[in-house]
Amino acid sequence: MKRVLKSRTFSRWQRKANLPDDILCAAVDEMERGLIDANLGGGLFKKRVPFPGRGKRGSSRTILATNLSTRWFFIFGFEKNDRENITQQELAFLQSYADKLLHFSDNELNYLITHGEMEEICNAQNEPHH
Repeated sequence: MKRVLKSRTFSRWQRKANLPDDILCAAVDEMERGLIDANLGGGLFKKRVPFPGRGKRGSSRTILATNLSTRWFFIFGFEKNDRENITQQELAFLQSYADKLLHFSDNELNYLITHGEMEEICNAQNEPHH
């Protein structure tokens, strides 16, 4: 079963950026069809997502940990006008974090969701969770 989740840190950034969950779910759909902006290695990928009404030119960048199949974790986001990219130190940390997330069992993921560390936003049919 496909699971799309976001970290608590990502959720805070997402709220400030006013980016709805359905845009994140659509980004995962695009990635499943091979539309990936950058493979950063170690299960980490960069994906541009559009702001509502602005398109991808005025877009934000999201960093996902994923196995490109059943697990999709939005873990970092930034606006292009705030910064060009992540640093090498951030990349190393995020790759380590991605490795941990991608090896968690469903029970461990459910624990993170129950304790507010992660939020599931799309189900297997890619419909937003609420």
